[in-house]
Amino acid sequence: MHETILEAKHINKEFHDPVTVKVLTDVTFKVNKGEFVSVIGKSGSGKSTLLYILSTMDTDYEGELLIDSQLMTGRKDMELARIRNEKIGFVFQFHYLLNEFTVLRNVMLPGLKLGKYSEEEVEHRAMERLKMLGIGHLARNMAYKISGGEKQRVAIARALINDPLILMGDEPTGNLDVRNSEIVFDIFKELTEAHDQTLLIVTHDQSFAERSGRIIEMEDGRIIRH
Repeated sequence: MHETILEAKHINKEFHDPVTVKVLTDVTFKVNKGEFVSVIGKSGSGKSTLLYILSTMDTDYEGELLIDSQLMTGRKDMELARIRNEKIGFVFQFHYLLNEFTVLRNVMLPGLKLGKYSEEEVEHRAMERLKMLGIGHLARNMAYKISGGEKQRVAIARALINDPLILMGDEPTGNLDVRNSEIVFDIFKELTEAHDQTLLIVTHDQSFAERSGRIIEMEDGRIIRH
């Protein structure tokens, strides 16, 4: 029996600005533990909107979202923020590192915010993740002094600090050259294969999607294959 990590049930979303536009229509699917899922579709197909709902950042929709078999729909913002920090890791197109901190401190921040471990333990966990991604030697560097590809790997380490149930990415290779895109893809592949990490990645990179475990394709706010 596969353990379901995330489930979307009949999700509908409209924008009212000033006319009403339907952006998501009856979106229903599951993601199981250890799956590497890519969400693809043309620009405007609704994939980023869907990701914001799945990540609990957008709560204005119809339907139901379950993470770890718990209903997220209708919960208060503070509760959702705690669940996000604990259960979801994020990697965006831009790394959003804080320049005034070292690489190590950037990775530690969500762990310190969660408050589950002591500062020493968070630091130890951050170092482990940096080493796992092959960038342990950069730990003491200031974030602004490393390359773009290295920054994205730091962002992945940061996303993993709290052992999230699911790692979500919004075009995580969209800003990288081919070589660094390959490095990021290989990291994701290893996370699922060696660490049973669940991944849900929105991408427009067809070759990335085709090499992931499963593709969810969207068109005009609907899922046309999953």
